[in-house]
Amino acid sequence: MTHNDRNHYAAKHPPGIQLNPQIAESVKKKISDDKITCAAAHRIARDLNVSPSDVGVVLDLLETRISKCQLGLFGYGPQKKIVQPLKKVSPLLREAIENAMVKDRLPCASSWKIAEKFSVPKMDVAAACETLKIGISSCQLGAFV
Repeated sequence: MTHNDRNHYAAKHPPGIQLNPQIAESVKKKISDDKITCAAAHRIARDLNVSPSDVGVVLDLLETRISKCQLGLFGYGPQKKIVQPLKKVSPLLREAIENAMVKDRLPCASSWKIAEKFSVPKMDVAAACETLKIGISSCQLGAFV
């Protein structure tokens, strides 16, 4: 979603889609200034044993913005994006990223798996992608495709 979609997030879902009351209750407890952090949304998914995309649908239906993307891509105030390119990307990390790409982009979920595999912060994988000029796609919460 882009800034032009603000307050129209629910419109990206088919008419009649139902709000999951259990997820909605958990989300509402974590909303501050009409936003919820990426980490809090993922924690809700984990705690309720639902997918991040299920939480994302509820966020959209409640017109709630996501802040502080764990990859550093959006939601950090005026500068929006805080991830910075790495000075150097190791050959093994580059290979893992390139092997996980789908249509010239690295899916968000794959970046998390790579971070876990290499025992590095998620934002380091995003930083490597910045260096390699590789976009990240398919936000697990549905913020972007």
